[in-house]
Amino acid sequence: MNRVTVYLEPELHRALKLRAAESGRNVSALINEMVRQGLATDLEDLDTFEERAAEPAFSFELVLRNLRRRGEI
Repeated sequence: MNRVTVYLEPELHRALKLRAAESGRNVSALINEMVRQGLATDLEDLDTFEERAAEPAFSFELVLRNLRRRGEI
């Protein structure tokens, strides 16, 4: 685990402490979970980019030309 300093608005800090008390978890665990949830989409996107990195790239003009030729636009 890495240690960081985060400055929270007072009302956010108060709400976070209340949620921690209600759930029986500590503030660090809650923050880790919230950050993980907040970044989940970004992590999925990065995985997709890595998976598709070897796919061929097509120019916008080529894609547009093919769509017109097929009558899709």
